[in-house]
Amino acid sequence: LSLRVEKGYGSWGREYSPEYWPHEVGLDHLIKLDKPFFLGRKIYNELKKKPPREKLVMLEVFTDLDADPVGGEPIFLEDGTPVGQVKSGAFSYTCKKSLALSMIRSDYASVKEIFDVAVIGRKTRAVILDKPPFDPKGNRLRS
Repeated sequence: LSLRVEKGYGSWGREYSPEYWPHEVGLDHLIKLDKPFFLGRKIYNELKKKPPREKLVMLEVFTDLDADPVGGEPIFLEDGTPVGQVKSGAFSYTCKKSLALSMIRSDYASVKEIFDVAVIGRKTRAVILDKPPFDPKGNRLRS
């Protein structure tokens, strides 16, 4: 699990599900509109015009606890306003950080935004990373 999270790879049922639109979870690049026909094309064309409700982001969680987010933890602004939820989390043994793939309301999903994540019920600081911390370009996979 930690390698998947380090790379920013989502999984079906956690980050990817019918609940989220392709452009909310970063899968819109897989939809080829130059194809003559595919099921769902009309609906996708309507959806892509709408702004994303939430965005899948990578959080670095600054925990001094002997615990990391695992999924399901709520995410709050500093004033306590709920803005999202951790979908998958793990300690990155490669990067020596606590990481979490999370869905955040799109109006708060900008890089360097600071949040509080409830890790085992305790308020823990977190920040959005602009890319996965391990092999963001996929060079290691191609070697």
